[in-house]
Amino acid sequence: MKKTALYSFLVCMIVFAVACGSKKHEEVANNDEWPEMDEFHMIMADSFHPYKDSAYLEPAKANAAELAKVAGKWASSPLPEKVDNDQTKANLTQLKSDADSFVQIVQTGDSVKIGEALTALHDQFHKIQEAWYGKGEGHEGGHDKH
Repeated sequence: MKKTALYSFLVCMIVFAVACGSKKHEEVANNDEWPEMDEFHMIMADSFHPYKDSAYLEPAKANAAELAKVAGKWASSPLPEKVDNDQTKANLTQLKSDADSFVQIVQTGDSVKIGEALTALHDQFHKIQEAWYGKGEGHEGGHDKH
């Protein structure tokens, strides 16, 4: 009988430890990771830097639809706790709108307007990114922002 009680106790302790460990992992992931931001960031970096560095718009044009798709996905995803507020929601809604508009502007073929819209989309992205990393750590701050 003692072995059964000990076995039951050990099983309960393992279940408790796993449950607590899973919650802790979720909290860490929720506070340290934002995969939707990272996904958008990768596409934005591939689109914006050729333009910023060399006025080369072809990657941005090629990525316009993907930027809009990922912005839409990001805007409809649950927010991590540290940025789950009305301002971030509004910024994501604006990012989605800007990304959708960017697709339309790319179709015009007007390089000046495309560059302006890309820069505005990039700036809107940075508002959200700065909320995540903390205000005061601008584009050149302690994070590799692209």
